[in-house]
Amino acid sequence: MEKKWLVQKAKKGDEEAFFALISSHKEQLYRIAYSYLKNEADSLEAIQEVTYRAFKGIKKLKQADYFSTWLVRIMINYCRDEWKKKKREPIMQVKMKEPYTEDNNLQLEVQEAISLLGDPYQTVIQLRYMEDFMIKDIAKVMDSSENTVKTWLRKGLEKLRQYWDEKGGSEHV
Repeated sequence: MEKKWLVQKAKKGDEEAFFALISSHKEQLYRIAYSYLKNEADSLEAIQEVTYRAFKGIKKLKQADYFSTWLVRIMINYCRDEWKKKKREPIMQVKMKEPYTEDNNLQLEVQEAISLLGDPYQTVIQLRYMEDFMIKDIAKVMDSSENTVKTWLRKGLEKLRQYWDEKGGSEHV
């Protein structure tokens, strides 16, 4: 209820309400940006640009309930544009900043495997399993039908299973 109220205030030009909305989504936006860009500086720049684009376009948002999906869509579109500009693959290098642990290593391998899937499989798996989005919300973000999203999820999971099988299956991990 409060979020809907904040969106209505932000649409009327209230900067504090907009700041509160962005603050509540900044970690989610960072995780999504980092999953695509694999670089802290680029991810922070993505958040800045998405914040600017959202501020400029919030008056066009039709339903306050869809603020989160609208914001994530802006981030994904920005990240895709950055891919095209840099003409590189979405998965490059993941630099380990934390000391090595088995959990850390497993997490990095999972992130690497997901990013090797490419679009749209990477996006739907990221949103579903990392960000806990519902299928209907992913469909709105991806501007596709729910059945298409389910198909992408199924195919993405099949590709992940194939990836792990080639790496040695459960014995590898």
